[in-house]
Amino acid sequence: MVAVNYVGEELWSYFNAPWEKRVDLAWQLMEIAEQLTNNDFEFALYLLDVSFDNFAVGPRDGKVIIVDAENVLVADKRLIRQNKPENWDVWYESKFDDCDKEACLSFSKEILCARATVDHNYYAVCQNLLSRHATWRGASGGLLHDPPSEIAKDGRLEALLDECANPKKRYGRFQAAKELREYLAQLSNNVR
Repeated sequence: MVAVNYVGEELWSYFNAPWEKRVDLAWQLMEIAEQLTNNDFEFALYLLDVSFDNFAVGPRDGKVIIVDAENVLVADKRLIRQNKPENWDVWYESKFDDCDKEACLSFSKEILCARATVDHNYYAVCQNLLSRHATWRGASGGLLHDPPSEIAKDGRLEALLDECANPKKRYGRFQAAKELREYLAQLSNNVR
């Protein structure tokens, strides 16, 4: 027997929603990436299958929900710090994967379980959902495609998304993810 529950429309159905709604959803996705990576429990939950079908949006509250968590890697950060495997304290940057398929991610389970500081969730959300590299069902450009002209002209959003998906600077994704979360909060008035 399988029990299922309808929690809302899949994220894909919001691909062409009004800009303000897409910005709010993008902000929520980046917050989820942060909470799964850094939390009081000292367990990092790394999403290994990130696509528009694996998230839904609650019909009443508009909250993003993970609906398919079948491919999640759990890393005990406290144990990593305690056991100190080789390079445990060296920040790990996920490698950008410019594949020609939908929802591509490259990762090493061994490294995700052996490093205390990892950017995998930011990489997964930026590359597969938000940035111009995101493709799904024949559409490309990510959830934040076609921003209003004043935001596009400014160039900050595109630069942050590019650095988050495919960093040019060492540890650039960590900084870009932080700045992107703040910028999206500012755009959507979600400052907390």
